[in-house]
Amino acid sequence: MKNITCVTGTRPEAIKMAPVILELKKNPDFNVTTLATGQHTDMLRQALKDFGITADVDLNIMKQAQTLDYITSSVLQGVGKFLDENKQDLILVHGDTSTTFAAALAAFYRHIPVGHVEAGLRSHNLALPFPEEANRILTDGITNLFFAPTDGDGENLRKEGKSENIFITGNTVIDALYDILERRKNMPEPEYMQNIKDRPMILMTAHRRESWGKTLEGICAAVVDIIKERGDVLFLIPLHKNPIVRDVIKTCLKDFNNNVIFTEPLNYPEFVYAMNKSAFILSDSGGVQEEASAINKPVLIMRTLSERPQAITHGTCILVGTERKNIREEALKILNNSEYRASIIAKNTMPFGNGTASKKIHDVVKKFLK
Repeated sequence: MKNITCVTGTRPEAIKMAPVILELKKNPDFNVTTLATGQHTDMLRQALKDFGITADVDLNIMKQAQTLDYITSSVLQGVGKFLDENKQDLILVHGDTSTTFAAALAAFYRHIPVGHVEAGLRSHNLALPFPEEANRILTDGITNLFFAPTDGDGENLRKEGKSENIFITGNTVIDALYDILERRKNMPEPEYMQNIKDRPMILMTAHRRESWGKTLEGICAAVVDIIKERGDVLFLIPLHKNPIVRDVIKTCLKDFNNNVIFTEPLNYPEFVYAMNKSAFILSDSGGVQEEASAINKPVLIMRTLSERPQAITHGTCILVGTERKNIREEALKILNNSEYRASIIAKNTMPFGNGTASKKIHDVVKKFLK
């Protein structure tokens, strides 16, 4: 049997790696280990649980006020120790987190091949997003199998001198999304939805490091402007666990209880449900850009750059930046102009695949390890 370890550290990684883990486990020739670093803890475990997965190894590194130095060194040492004690034929990492880079580096130090799921994404600015852009570039520098979601991502890799083992697979989050949409059919409506009724609902997520502080305050000010212009609107805001994020949002919007519903981070089925029920989404997330395009939902991307340009050119996303005025105007335009909203949806051509990425990854891995 071939030993494969799939590494996850954060909630988004778990969601996007889960379909790969499940697909690989179908193969009787593979011994698949799910290793959770615990860069996030409860959120990570819950995301895996949503797909019926429990980590075989949990490094449980998370601590209060953890720094990037701490995360990277802890993952490097923890994954390294696991690999020293358990012979592996391939390590799969996902995306752009500190877990991604440190786990890949631990494998590289031990001459173990690395497969990078969601390889090749680039914003071409090391500061945006930070530190994710550097993490993915560094990871791709020591990767053996590049699983690029789109042709554009593959071209980024070729421009950097990678010429072999680039596979265009689509994005595994679409696999995860379709799985959950199918299972959601038999799930009850979440409790928070009972307060929404027929009001237009906007789902908002904001958490990126470069948005902390004044930028996040400006985003919240735009929310206030939208509420004052459209008193019927309701914002659903799952609060990130990081107090640097959640305390700012709660403070800025504390006087608007009739128009804002705060929740703890939603599990993935609930989040998919909320995306589906929303009029549109305000977000600085990467994964939401892909998911929303798959369900034909407009997204205003509250960032100045996106490493997913296909979401803008061929999906349902609009890059609005982080300026209060731009967010307010674009949001009100979607709310007040049904023809404009329809035009956003009409240009969508499903840029991130059709839900078969995990099967394609499995087939490449099978051939590679033959």
